[in-house]
Amino acid sequence: MEYQFLEGQPFWIVYSALFGIVFARTQATYWIGRGLGAGLHRSRWGARLGSRLERAERLIDRFGPPVVTVAYVTVGVQTAIHLVAGAMRMSFPRYLAAMIPGCAIWAAIYSLGGLAVLAVWWNVFLHSPVLAVALVLLLAAAAAAAATLLRRRRAAQRGDAEPSEPVAG
Repeated sequence: MEYQFLEGQPFWIVYSALFGIVFARTQATYWIGRGLGAGLHRSRWGARLGSRLERAERLIDRFGPPVVTVAYVTVGVQTAIHLVAGAMRMSFPRYLAAMIPGCAIWAAIYSLGGLAVLAVWWNVFLHSPVLAVALVLLLAAAAAAAATLLRRRRAAQRGDAEPSEPVAG
C-alpha cells in the first residue's frame, strides 16, 4: 500500500494521516460486522445456534480485545478480525480501547518504514531461515535485556532495589 501523497511530509503529518486512515477503515469494518451480526441474530441460523452463539459472543467480548490490538501487525487477517469483532457484538468500549493502540502501532509501522524492514527479513528468511530466526531471537534478547535494564534503573531510582548487604538492625 503506497501513500504517495504523504511523500516528503513531516513525520507527524504522515503518522496522523495514517492513524486517521486506519482508524476510519477499522471503524467501518467493525460497524459493517455489527450489521451482519444483527442480521445473523434475526436469521434461522441465529435461532439454531442459540446459546452457542451467545457463548461465542461472550468469549469474544472477554478475550477478543488483545486479538484486535495484535491484528494490526498481521497481514491478511486484519479485516476478518475486525469484522468478526463487530459481528460477534464485542462491546464498543472494549473494542475501541483495543483498537486505538492497534491503530497507533499500525501507523508507526507504516510511517517508520516497518514494512521495508519486514521485506528485508523475509528476503533473509527465503535465503537462510536459520539466520532469519537467529535475527528474531537476537532482537528479542536485546529487547528483553533493555526492558530488564530499564526496570532495574527505575527500581534503583525509587529506592526499591534490594540492598547488596544486609542492613544492621
